[in-house]
Amino acid sequence: MKQFIFPFTAIVGQEQMKLSLVLNAIDPKIGGVLVKGERGTAKSTAARALADLLPSQAVISGCKFGCSPDDPVHACDECKELFSKQELSVSYRKTPFINLPVSSTEDRIVGTLDFEKALTDGKKHFEPGLLAQVNRGILYVDEVNLLEDHIVDTLLDAAAMGVNHIEREGISFTHPARFIMIGTMNPEEGDLRPQLLDRFAHSVTISGVPDAEERVQIIQRSIAFEDDPEKFCTQFEEKQQNLAEKISEAQKNLPKVAYSEKDLYAIAELTSAFHTEGHRADIVILKTARALAAFENRFFITDEDIKRSAELTLPHRIISGHGTDDNVSVDEIGKKAAQILAEKPKSSANTKDDSITDESTDKKKLTN
Repeated sequence: MKQFIFPFTAIVGQEQMKLSLVLNAIDPKIGGVLVKGERGTAKSTAARALADLLPSQAVISGCKFGCSPDDPVHACDECKELFSKQELSVSYRKTPFINLPVSSTEDRIVGTLDFEKALTDGKKHFEPGLLAQVNRGILYVDEVNLLEDHIVDTLLDAAAMGVNHIEREGISFTHPARFIMIGTMNPEEGDLRPQLLDRFAHSVTISGVPDAEERVQIIQRSIAFEDDPEKFCTQFEEKQQNLAEKISEAQKNLPKVAYSEKDLYAIAELTSAFHTEGHRADIVILKTARALAAFENRFFITDEDIKRSAELTLPHRIISGHGTDDNVSVDEIGKKAAQILAEKPKSSANTKDDSITDESTDKKKLTN
């Protein structure tokens, strides 16, 4: 019996959350999203709907990690050997969606190595965990703030590096683990440590939709889906297909999206104004802006892209005690970003990185 998933395009409101999810789908290297909010605000619905929206994946047949036949660089050791021998067989699967239970143990997540078998036959025996299953997919962690810190560290390390490394009794094993991590939490049940918060690229705070008309729409769509999920999904089939195609096209165009040196100075000025620690925020804003440009079918980023990216990237990185506080709203970030970008600083450097082009060149690329 076919299982029907509530369509992503049928979700009412929560635009910031939906935008963040789409941009992470376009560029998983952005680094995932932490969604803060009360229960019943479509957090899990949106995460599952995103996975269902994404196209089927080509995988190397028999690979326990779902390696791509078009990506030898990020393949597991067994698949790299198949690449060298040109003995690939291809099959297809849906984009993996793994819902990580709060009670999950570290072994269940990272997998296990059979030490006794290794001693017996001299070969590594790896029992895959959830990180193996979710490679090239979406990892959904509900109530991430209730997980033990070392497990959250493990998940975020794997997401950042794109690999899962296991070591037991002097025996080690590494496999690809590239995935989009979506964490959700209710702030009333406790927060994450600042070090862990910073590891999430985006942070979105959501609440119940206040508009009465939209609340009625939520009720109507929820009941319609429960009564006849097949009919309901059919009504949104065209919108789903259009969005899926738009995401796919953006993924192809992402490497072509350029940026100017002035854009980099504007981002640096923005993160400095908010006293963000380290440089992760700067990099995330740039990656997000490029994904946003690709999503809107442009090959250059704009000030508006940077502003909207800052609204997703900075809320959980504001440091108190510097003329700001931990409760700075997205609107305040947007206003300050707009002000800084209006005074866009001029570059003082004479050289440019090969990956950077000026805005006039970017615009020319768009029209050619």
